Amino acid sequence: MYTTLRRAAVATAASTLITLPALAEMKASIGAAEGMVDIVAWPGYIERGNTDPNFDWVTDFEKNTGCEVRIKTANTSDEMVALMNEGGFDLVTASGDASLRLIAGGRVQAVNTELIPSWGRIDERLQNAPWHTVEGKHFGVPYQWGSNVLMYNTEAFKQPPKSWNVVFEEMTLDDGKSNKGRVQAFDGPIYIADAALYLMAHRPELGIKDPYELTQEQFDAALDLLRQQRQIVNRYWHDAFVQMDDFTNEGVVASGSWPFQVNLLRGKGQPIDSVIPAEGATGWADTTMLHVDAAHPNCAYMWLEHSINPKLQGDLAAWFGSVPVTLDACKGNALLGDDGCQVNGLDNFERIHFWRTPQSKCATQEGCVPYYRWVTSYIAVLGGR
Repeated sequence: MYTTLRRAAVATAASTLITLPALAEMKASIGAAEGMVDIVAWPGYIERGNTDPNFDWVTDFEKNTGCEVRIKTANTSDEMVALMNEGGFDLVTASGDASLRLIAGGRVQAVNTELIPSWGRIDERLQNAPWHTVEGKHFGVPYQWGSNVLMYNTEAFKQPPKSWNVVFEEMTLDDGKSNKGRVQAFDGPIYIADAALYLMAHRPELGIKDPYELTQEQFDAALDLLRQQRQIVNRYWHDAFVQMDDFTNEGVVASGSWPFQVNLLRGKGQPIDSVIPAEGATGWADTTMLHVDAAHPNCAYMWLEHSINPKLQGDLAAWFGSVPVTLDACKGNALLGDDGCQVNGLDNFERIHFWRTPQSKCATQEGCVPYYRWVTSYIAVLGGR
């Protein structure tokens, strides 16, 4: 936990309004495949059938292009930024709290969408999204999106939880036991936004309008809530598989999570379900971004096109519990089913506050607490300060 955040603190500079560094020239054409492509990705995002043979969108790509796909898994956005800063990778499936940092830091290059024939298939709500588009230039290709759901044990809750209060406040649950030591929180400074979102609904006098744009007073209130939460937290999670083990074997019954964990646990017959509570949820809209010094740009562009084909998009949505960025993937996919996009939250787009790097200059306040302060303050919370 602390190693991840300390590395993030070193890698993260003070956040200001995004300005473009000197840009590398965009590719004008795609040449011969270099034989491989190195990708930093979230767990479960790039599957070759090793976990389940039904879910494989790598093997055919490798056969058709001659590009071997090599995957480095990252568990947090800060880890992704650190890896891209170190270099040696071609692509990264970055969430919005990483993408703008990568752009501002000159770690990714603008993408020539004319070299991606399927670009027009992408959901119009995402084509020009502000977490990958700066000054009219696209710095990646949308990949998937979804919400950070409240995962819960159905034996501890007779009814789905209606509020995030079950992970923020000590209380007795439906099974007659306290939630103390049975809930988890995310091991990443962006989780401060989850506390802010909760306060938007329960302390309106604070005037929070955007959970990523906080004045000092609002920020301090969120930290106070997180310090309170620390008294009942079992573990701060960042490894999806460790969290699943905690729900299976360590008595954890409620936590913010990803649909990926929910799907796998339910598939194993565990008493698990999920909900988006009344306050709404934070979420992620991920973009595949190209490193400024990519060693295999041709294979990378081939993957960018492959990444948004309807078959891959539908299969990935079924596997991860996310929503495709190409809406024609929502019909006719045997794994996803024709109602899969709705089940995974297609209609919740407006209820989700997508991860975004907090900046000192912001739209809803005169001045906001920048991201480097989120990092150092969250480390302090986890350390009991």
